Amino acid sequence: MRKHIKIGTRGSLLATTQSTWVKKQIEAQHPGVSVELVIIVTKGDKILDVPLAMVGGKGLFVKEIEEALLRKDVDLAVHSMKDVPSELPEELHLGIIPLRENPHDAFISARYKTLADLPQGATVGTSSLRRRAQLAALRPDLKIVDLRGNLDTRLRKLDEGQFQAIILAAAGLNRLGMSSRATGYFTAREMLPAVGQGALGIELRKDDAELLAGLAFLNDDKTTVAVAAERAFLHRLEGGCQVPIGAFAEVHNGEVELTGLVASIDGKEVLKDSLAGPIEKAKELGTQLANRLLDMGGREILDEVYGQA
Repeated sequence: MRKHIKIGTRGSLLATTQSTWVKKQIEAQHPGVSVELVIIVTKGDKILDVPLAMVGGKGLFVKEIEEALLRKDVDLAVHSMKDVPSELPEELHLGIIPLRENPHDAFISARYKTLADLPQGATVGTSSLRRRAQLAALRPDLKIVDLRGNLDTRLRKLDEGQFQAIILAAAGLNRLGMSSRATGYFTAREMLPAVGQGALGIELRKDDAELLAGLAFLNDDKTTVAVAAERAFLHRLEGGCQVPIGAFAEVHNGEVELTGLVASIDGKEVLKDSLAGPIEKAKELGTQLANRLLDMGGREILDEVYGQA
């Protein structure tokens, strides 16, 4: 291992917490190696007054970091997998995927314990079209409002009374030591998570075999298989992180079971299906499930969503 490693990361509290965790793991595994965090501002970080779905484009939170990787300004990048587009620059790859955190969505409210407890017409905040669509399907009466900003900003807006409830990824709360803020958690049956939600992706240059070998201890095989199935599903649907697409895979006894979802933004059309197969066929499974949902009417739903974006 080289003696000094630079990690490219966004500057949010969650991003730096995640990257600091990777830094500590590397330094503990390789005594004598020092790891430096390099803060990189992405397009998604700069545009805070517009819903992400209206900004357009893929990789809103990774493009500038990937450019730094390609310039060799940094040696690796630590991403939230749900932010990573299904297509990467030719010279880069997601070489390491550590053990997944809680992949589900958390319900957070000052007064109410569950979604069902919210009064008619309650205001719920979320920045995700995927959550918006599934919330609308579960509770068509709710007023769903776009909620941007870092995790602490979103929690502050809830505490100020701007919302009766907000929906956040459980993984972010856990990593920041804020799990006590969660009132409850949605099951995958109630609300399918985003592709890769709860997982970290460590992106490297393909020609950096030495660094890949040095980081291999961080990789989790089951998470890697599950995320591969989910990302193949996303890739076939040509979706970014701001499209009403959800997927969740679990690995048991050499098999991967994948559930996928395509929904209209208003929640009036929700297509969901599942497939299972051997872990060696994880990517093929993702593609197969995506094709099935496209044939069920997903193609028309996505065409309409992309037309509105």
